[in-house]
Amino acid sequence: MADESLADLLGGRRAAIDATVPAAGFVVGWLAAGRSIWAGAAVAVAGALLVSGWRLRRGDKPRAVLIGLFGVCLAALIALRTGRAEDFFLLQLLSNGASALAWAVSIVIRWPLLGVVVGAVLGQKTRWRRDPALLRAYQRGSWVWVLQYAVRVAVFLPLYAAGDVVALGVARVALTWPLVAACLAASWWIVRRALPAEHPGLRHPQTVVPSGATSG
Repeated sequence: MADESLADLLGGRRAAIDATVPAAGFVVGWLAAGRSIWAGAAVAVAGALLVSGWRLRRGDKPRAVLIGLFGVCLAALIALRTGRAEDFFLLQLLSNGASALAWAVSIVIRWPLLGVVVGAVLGQKTRWRRDPALLRAYQRGSWVWVLQYAVRVAVFLPLYAAGDVVALGVARVALTWPLVAACLAASWWIVRRALPAEHPGLRHPQTVVPSGATSG
């Protein structure tokens, strides 16, 4: 297949930068100002604004950029409201738990979110679901994403419960780009392996099962 990798299609590196810069900024600002949540929040939002400007200059969709910026602002407001620095990471913890559940459910109901996302990026709408081989490949590849979110929850939850802000920041960085890169590579490998050799690839869904396809 001559398709781009999932990293090319989904822009994993940009999303990772979007997630790590504000989190690292919050911890640095919090520590530098004597554990001031206000300082941490200010540095986090400033970092998010810089990343947003960079993404807009690269041609990213304004709506996607604004959603990322809104998430950082909301995380900062939660921490300021509760007075607990670790609550800056609460939104991340909850979103990862919800994401793991959503991806698992999507596989069970045969609407794997990997297919939904890639299909939207490629402008296919739901045509990929009429290709049994591609549907099966996306289902298998989506389990890697479930595991990714579950790993984050397993790491973040005890650190959050312990109120370890520095460790949460380190974990946020360590489990973003490296984990996203591993997830993209693994799910791409699984998708490729699941498709028959003669399948034309992600950009060309087929409505008839290729002759070399197998069930299961």
